[in-house]
Amino acid sequence: MEDAARTGAEPRIDDFETDLRADDGLELRVWLRLLTCSTLIEHGVRHGLHRGFETTLPRFDVLAQLQRAGKPLSMGDLSRRLMVTNGNITGLVDRLAREGMVERRRAAGDRRVQMVELTGAGAALFLRMAADNRRWVTGMMDGLAREEKEALFALLGRLKSAVLESGETMEDADEDDQRR
Repeated sequence: MEDAARTGAEPRIDDFETDLRADDGLELRVWLRLLTCSTLIEHGVRHGLHRGFETTLPRFDVLAQLQRAGKPLSMGDLSRRLMVTNGNITGLVDRLAREGMVERRRAAGDRRVQMVELTGAGAALFLRMAADNRRWVTGMMDGLAREEKEALFALLGRLKSAVLESGETMEDADEDDQRR
């Protein structure tokens, strides 16, 4: 809100900071600023993937994990890496397999486990998308000097460590959600 008021610009609808007040506390304001920045960047990437490749961010993420692994991954490994349920992965992998981007087969040692790997077409598509994604993200951060990006990266690393050390983990949050 302070940025919009200072510049005279209308706050964006997807700006989580719009209704904040100074007495809301710095920690809350930092969290909502991070959420806003993350959301804005994600919207830019989603738009670019849709416009340039007629695909979605979750599909890009599956291909990215497979490319990064450099070997077949089980459906369970994919869901853990992407922090989503196995059900979410199943639908994505089914569609990618139908389009020839990935292959799915049973694991040799355990027929219950399905392994997923990129096809040549999937790898080629991912490399094109990844190059554009890098360009989009770089463009969205062009307003920051390299030193500012390095400082931000270091501070976010310290924040990540502090959050992990706080004792409030994702498992704790999942358990809280299940109790409700």
